[in-house]
Amino acid sequence: MPVALITGTSTGIGLATALRFGRQGHDVWAAVRNPAAATDLRAAIDKERLPVRIVGLDVDDEGSVQRGVAEVLDRSGRVDVLVNNAGIGGGGPLEDVPVDWVKTLFETNYFGVLRVIKAVLPGMRGRRAGTIVNVSSIAGRLAVAGHGHYSAVKHALEAMSEVLAQEVVRFGIRVAIIEPGVVVTPIFSKAKRWNDPSSPYHDHVHRLLLFYQKQMPTAAQPDEAAGVIYEAATTSRPRLRWTVGEDARLMVAGRARTSDEDYVAGGRAMPDAEFLDEMRKRYGFAW
Repeated sequence: MPVALITGTSTGIGLATALRFGRQGHDVWAAVRNPAAATDLRAAIDKERLPVRIVGLDVDDEGSVQRGVAEVLDRSGRVDVLVNNAGIGGGGPLEDVPVDWVKTLFETNYFGVLRVIKAVLPGMRGRRAGTIVNVSSIAGRLAVAGHGHYSAVKHALEAMSEVLAQEVVRFGIRVAIIEPGVVVTPIFSKAKRWNDPSSPYHDHVHRLLLFYQKQMPTAAQPDEAAGVIYEAATTSRPRLRWTVGEDARLMVAGRARTSDEDYVAGGRAMPDAEFLDEMRKRYGFAW
């Protein structure tokens, strides 16, 4: 059976993805930073008796990545599918967020992905086969005020993925980028946000949170994202980018119709009602 290594599987999209691959008969290695804390994952595996094994792997730690991947290779012999899902969220206005925290964002969401890819890629290249799926965000396509550092790291991840796809295609390796819109996961409660009412940029954070609030009733669920990830990894008609959720599709299309100048002008001060009306017109949201 195909061997899949999936990072960040303790909750949310990663957990749903590990279960989806397991239900489809893959030999799944579900990587988590702290295996003892992965109670929901372990309970789901035991309940359904899935072919999913938990491996300790902290993407921020080179030694942990090397040990985790070595365990997978020692026991399963190879990795056919790598899903890089581990990541953290949060942020705020560019000027407000401390640079040291921005570094932690890049450490996990960019360098963490790179560490795992570098550990797995030699084996895939040697077999001239494999699939690497990197979970990005719609923020990797649209940079939004009040969310700039997160957008920046996801833009970087998409650039890296696009380059990787070009570099490994000659070895029979495919790369896919997953771009979820709003998905109901614990990332929202875990995210660290700078939301100071006295900040000169406070209205941008307010709008961002208002946008999330309006999207939540129709937000995608982790299982939907897991389904897209599974399709991207196994399809006979591969492509580079895959969106998750109707909001992601609408936002990509709306941004393509909007000039850079009009997009920037959207940062002007305006009442909430005017902002929401502009979002409806630009993207076609049926709020």
